[in-house]
Amino acid sequence: MSELTERVFDTLVIGAGPGGLTAAIYLRRFTRNIAVVDKGNSRLGLIPVSHNYPGFPEGVPGADLLGNLTRQLRNYGGEVLRGEVTGLRLEDGSFVGDYVDDAGATHPIRALTVLVATGVADAGLPIENWREAVACGAVRLCPVCDGYDVIDRRIAVVTNETNPVGHALFMRSFSADVTLFDRGEESMLSIDERRQVEAAGVRYIESPLLGVSMSPGMKPVLNTADGESREFDVFYPMLGESARSGLAAALGVETAECDKIVVDDHQRTSVPGLYAIGDVVRGLNQIAVAAGQGAIAATAIHNALPWALRPKVQG
Repeated sequence: MSELTERVFDTLVIGAGPGGLTAAIYLRRFTRNIAVVDKGNSRLGLIPVSHNYPGFPEGVPGADLLGNLTRQLRNYGGEVLRGEVTGLRLEDGSFVGDYVDDAGATHPIRALTVLVATGVADAGLPIENWREAVACGAVRLCPVCDGYDVIDRRIAVVTNETNPVGHALFMRSFSADVTLFDRGEESMLSIDERRQVEAAGVRYIESPLLGVSMSPGMKPVLNTADGESREFDVFYPMLGESARSGLAAALGVETAECDKIVVDDHQRTSVPGLYAIGDVVRGLNQIAVAAGQGAIAATAIHNALPWALRPKVQG
């Protein structure tokens, strides 16, 4: 680890999801010296098969796409350090990240710039066999990503505080059998929202949702406070998310709703030298968006850094 702690990298990339890995690939192709640290929490790894990422007409499993991006980074001399950056600070004109490796040892990583690609944490809800349910497609996290894949299925959606009926109405584009469950003891729906779901043909269950169990055939069964249990083909637990922006927030970056980081058109935060991409920033949570932001940020970082002139070939 001596080389890791003694040098000053051009960029420290925190997070190796689709955005972080795309940025890292670009930066290595720009011949920049980078360090990439990843804790292994990318939501992409949970996706059984993504059918809306360009270039894969038969779809691509999330884990396979992460593996392909990691191998592509290795082709350009890049590597992902497994572990976590637990602290980030400015010191003598450069950033210092506290990297804790898998063995629990802490190593300081110095860099001229930092790219935060740490994603979001989904809000919780009691769901039996959650990982298995996600893996088989019974529980899904992104209507925009895979609404097309559940056409004409029995779909259950739950309200959230910021957008109680929006996801249920969105899913009516794909199925006539959509049921909206309330998660609070008191209804979150206004009179106008009740009219909207009724007009759209969405069933509304006002009795609070207590939890979700799985049938023997891995179908989601939604259990409500009135003692009823209802089985569906697909459940979207749209309970919101919280951006993993704590490292950047500690440096004073501007944040918005759900702790998401505010960036400009070049993915720059309000702290000079600190960039952010993917689900941790405000915008549409999509693999393609994160990858595009990775390319934008990497190019902006390269252009902002001092030029590293390649030595002339002798002979």
